[in-house]
Amino acid sequence: MHERNNLFEPIQVFVLATHNRHKVFELRDLLADLPVDLRSLTDFPPAPEPEETGDTFLDNARIKALAAHHHTGLPALADDSGIEVAAIGGAPGVRSARYAGVSGAAADQANRDHLLTALGDATDRRARFVCTLVLINSAGTERSVTGICDGRIIGAGESARGSAGFGYDPIFIPDGFTQTFAELGEAVKARVSHRARAVAALRDLLGGRAAG
Repeated sequence: MHERNNLFEPIQVFVLATHNRHKVFELRDLLADLPVDLRSLTDFPPAPEPEETGDTFLDNARIKALAAHHHTGLPALADDSGIEVAAIGGAPGVRSARYAGVSGAAADQANRDHLLTALGDATDRRARFVCTLVLINSAGTERSVTGICDGRIIGAGESARGSAGFGYDPIFIPDGFTQTFAELGEAVKARVSHRARAVAALRDLLGGRAAG
């Protein structure tokens, strides 16, 4: 059980240490009922873009949280997440956002195509999404939580499906479902995704109720 006394003061501003608007929307929705005012890092120009040089999701989330905290002086919440595919040694892992070496609007499609090519005709399609959140309060105290969603990549020769998600969502089918995350939509993701599960653990740190 986490100790919450004197860790985070009630009702204060937190800066979300990300430039990814999809993550901002997801985190705001998942934390909407808690007594915190979540701001985007882009509200504090010039927003830092630290190099993510870590070997783990925890390393990179911490790099981003520290950069945002030092830049704004505010409590900072950073997310680092990605997909790990068993048949290709856990790749792309921490390189998920830059797997194909493409940036900008074309990155999501390029990353999905690169992953499907790397996986090829492999019969083992097991995969998992991982999300690590690092929270740093105004005094610099750090806490971290991790959420995992197991599933599989669509079959060889199948096409990406759905338009409700982003990143690898159109090619990832979570355990217990036959549809991709991009087909299932935000209501389902808010219950079972890696980010939702990490936020459920985060709620205890913030004094919120457990996510249903």
